[in-house]
Amino acid sequence: MSNPRNGDTKPPCLPRNGLVKIPTQPNGLGSASITKGTPAVKNRLCQPSSVPAILSPALAHRSDLPIPSLASPLSLATLASVSSPPGASLMGLNTSEGSEQPSPERLPGSPSERQLAVDEKILNRLFWYFSACEKCVLAQVCKAWRRVLYQPKFWVGLTPVLHTKELYNILPGGEKEFVSLQGFAVRGFDGFCLVGVSDLDICEFIDNYPLSKKGVKSMSLKRSTITDAGLEVMLEQMQGVVRLELSGCNDFTEAGLWSSLNARITALSVSDCINVADDAIAAISQLLPNLTELNLQAYHVTDTALAYFTAKQGYTTHTLRLNSCWEITNHGVVNMVHSLPNLSVLSLSGCSKVTDDGVELVAENLRKLRSLDLSWCPRITDMALEYIACDLHKLEELVLDRCVRITDTGLSYLSTMSSLRSLYLRWCCQVQDFGLKHLLGMGSLRLLSLAGCPLLTTTGLSGLVQLQELEELELTNCPGATPELFKYFSQHLPCCMVIE
Repeated sequence: MSNPRNGDTKPPCLPRNGLVKIPTQPNGLGSASITKGTPAVKNRLCQPSSVPAILSPALAHRSDLPIPSLASPLSLATLASVSSPPGASLMGLNTSEGSEQPSPERLPGSPSERQLAVDEKILNRLFWYFSACEKCVLAQVCKAWRRVLYQPKFWVGLTPVLHTKELYNILPGGEKEFVSLQGFAVRGFDGFCLVGVSDLDICEFIDNYPLSKKGVKSMSLKRSTITDAGLEVMLEQMQGVVRLELSGCNDFTEAGLWSSLNARITALSVSDCINVADDAIAAISQLLPNLTELNLQAYHVTDTALAYFTAKQGYTTHTLRLNSCWEITNHGVVNMVHSLPNLSVLSLSGCSKVTDDGVELVAENLRKLRSLDLSWCPRITDMALEYIACDLHKLEELVLDRCVRITDTGLSYLSTMSSLRSLYLRWCCQVQDFGLKHLLGMGSLRLLSLAGCPLLTTTGLSGLVQLQELEELELTNCPGATPELFKYFSQHLPCCMVIE
């Protein structure tokens, strides 16, 4: 995860994997986690909170008014004890089961200040400025704050992550009892990620989560032992699921997909599932006519599978990610571009048999592409970049990580692309300072990653200050990135987040 570059140390907010641990609460919340958004979003969540000036004028000018920060969880509680008398202790955040939560009448300070701390109109505006992790802590301060924070609007876009060991409480007699999921239902979560679960665990989840039958739109199963029978029951019972992810699930078969996939599913992700091969793609193509997004990581899928998609999917499918599909060659690319001509997002990351000829097919036939990922394709050369620059005029994002044969000549082709906003060149070991000069005229660039490029010098990198519209610059493991250079960037690129 990238770190903000404001000169301060990184605040202890989100762990590096993007997961947020929820403290144990007496409402059955358990030890769940929450994950949100893309890596770029996670980077921004780690930046210090910006608290709006919505306090009363009398308090706004108080020099002793505590300001919430990310320095420690306890500092968040100072919002409830503004203008406390000298010596008054801050309200604790630990609300273990059975402990009494403070009521507004018992908050320190004058009556008007206590009323301000629980004013729902103010809190409804203030809580928007905190991360998911902080909201979980703030919800334990008092009942008034929890009542405001448990509104579904504060949790839109977040996905709780539940591990199998967190789904059960051990009773005094040794029996297992499924945890209460009422706290999740109150906040209206419509998506879950279940890790390491079995068929029985999924059935228990369906029986115990009040919104499971119609209200859950997205389900992700990771490292699960779900079988064909469990998959069929889950999709039959959970009628609202339109987004499905299966990762590291090795006990279901292609026959299970044939018997369980439902036409309502519009987005499907399958990765690291050893039983997935060409027949699985045939099932997907025939059973999911409304598919808009397919993410596939399967080592046994061949070129044949990419010819299964129907004309219906060619009209609806706009996102296809084929990650580490080692058997896909240029012949598979031919099948793909004819079956799915309306793609706007395409990833061939790790498809190591695809060459420049395959990229030429993509550029000539998929003119609507806005995002293209060719990372870890070692056969891609500068010629592929010439095809991209000539034909993909709508392209906004290009990922070329570990394309080790790309040189400065390839960057000269990309310099003509006026729509390109994000360019990733991580570990492109032949890129030199001369190549960077080609990029300096690309006023549309907002994100540039040069992490791990060993030939770039401090002199070459310093020229990037000409990209005044740049918002994010990644220089991790870049030998030419020195402390003096970062100081130079802080002065001349003040609006750009530079990642060391």
